[in-house]
Amino acid sequence: MTRSTTDEAAVPPLPSPKERRRLREAKSLSEEEVAAAVGVTRATVRSWETGRASPRGRKRALYAKLIAPEPVKPPAVKPPAVKPSVVKPPAVTPEAAAAVAVPEAAAAAVPEAPDLPVAPPVPEAPPAAPPADPPPAPAPAPNSDTRSGAEAPDERRVSPAEAFDELYARTAPGLVRQTYLLTGRRALARESVERAFELAWQRWPEVAVDRDPAGWVRAAAYEYAMSPWHRLRRTHRQPDAPPTEPGKRALFDALLDLPPAYRRTLLLYDGVGLDLPETAAETEASTPAAAGRLMTARAAVAERLPELADAAPAEQSALLHDRIGGLARAEHVPVPRPARAVRTGSENKARLWTRAAVAGVALLIAVTGLTLHTAPTHYEQPISPPERVGGVPPRGGPQKLTAQDLKLQKSLSEQLAHGPERLVPQLE
Repeated sequence: MTRSTTDEAAVPPLPSPKERRRLREAKSLSEEEVAAAVGVTRATVRSWETGRASPRGRKRALYAKLIAPEPVKPPAVKPPAVKPSVVKPPAVTPEAAAAVAVPEAAAAAVPEAPDLPVAPPVPEAPPAAPPADPPPAPAPAPNSDTRSGAEAPDERRVSPAEAFDELYARTAPGLVRQTYLLTGRRALARESVERAFELAWQRWPEVAVDRDPAGWVRAAAYEYAMSPWHRLRRTHRQPDAPPTEPGKRALFDALLDLPPAYRRTLLLYDGVGLDLPETAAETEASTPAAAGRLMTARAAVAERLPELADAAPAEQSALLHDRIGGLARAEHVPVPRPARAVRTGSENKARLWTRAAVAGVALLIAVTGLTLHTAPTHYEQPISPPERVGGVPPRGGPQKLTAQDLKLQKSLSEQLAHGPERLVPQLE
C-alpha cells in the first residue's frame, strides 16, 4: 500500500485538457497511439483531452509520462563576479548606504547605483581596512509603500476586479465584432459577449488560472451566440441589414450562408488567427475534421469572391484575414456596457438564482411536510365494485319455487288437517 501511494504521489499534476492535446500533437502522436500505449480506447483519450474525464492510478502515470514535454537543459550559470571592495568616502551618510540594499526585482529595474559615485582614496590618510558591507534592508511588505527605491512591478498585487476589468477592456470590443460576423445580428453579438463575461466573473477563479482567459470567454460567447434557441425569439429571427458596399456584402452573405460549424472554423482560423490544433480544440472537433471544414468553407467563400479562386492556400488565408478584419472594423456594432456594470449584473443574477433555489427547496420541504401530515397512517383496502360473472353452475339445495309451487304451499297452509285423513289439495 505504501509503494502504490508513493508512486501516485510521484506523478506530476496533469495540464489542462487543451494543453494535453497540444502536447500530444507536438510529439506527433495520434489518439490511437496514445490509447494503445496507455491501454485504453480512443474515446477515453478524447474524453481526457476534452475535460470530461481524467486518468487515474497507473494509467495517469503512463499518460503523464507519455505527453510530458522534453526537458530543457538549463543555461550554464556563470559564477558571480567578485566586485573589488571600495573605500567609501566619509561624506556618505548611513541613509545613502542603506539605500544600496534594495530588492532584487527593484535593483533589476533601476540602474546600478547611479547616484553613488565612487571617490578615489584620500592620499593623506593611511589606507584603512574596507568596512563590512551594510546589513541588507528588510524586504518591504507586499502592500507597504516602498519609499527608498522604485517599487518592483511583480510586488504589486492586482485584485480580481481589476484583472477582470483589464481583460474586459482589452477583448470585449473586438469580441463583439467577431460575434457579429458569426451571427449577423448586432444586438445578439453584444448580448452574447456580455453573457460570456458574466459567466466568466461567476467562475473567475477558474478563468484566472486558465492558459488563455480570452479564449475561454470567446468560446463561451460563440456557444451562446450559436444556440438554436435564439430562433424562437422575435428580435433575433432575421439577421440585420448587410453592408452596402458590394465586396463587403458578398463576404457577409457568404459567411452567413455557411453552416454554423464551418463558419466558426473559418472565423477562428482565418479571422482570429488561431492555428489548426487550437481551432479544432475550441470547436470540439478533431484536427482532420477542422481542416476539412476549413477547406470546404474557403471553397464556398471563393465562389462569391473571385479574387480567392486563383490564390494559393497561404495567400487565401492572408487575403481572408484582411477582408474579414476590414469587414469587422467597417461595421458599426453596439458598444458593450462598462465592466463594472457587467460584474454587478453577474452578481445580481447569481444572487437571484441563489434565492430562487433556496425558495424552491423551502417550498419542496413545506409540501413534503404537508403531505406527511395529511396522509393516512394505515392502508385501507378498497371495496371492488360488483360484477356479473358468467358460466357459474347453479347452487345446490332447494330450488326457487315456481308460481304453482307457491300456490300449493298457500293452500296447504290455509287448510289444516283434522284426523287421520289425508289432505288432498284442490287445484283450480
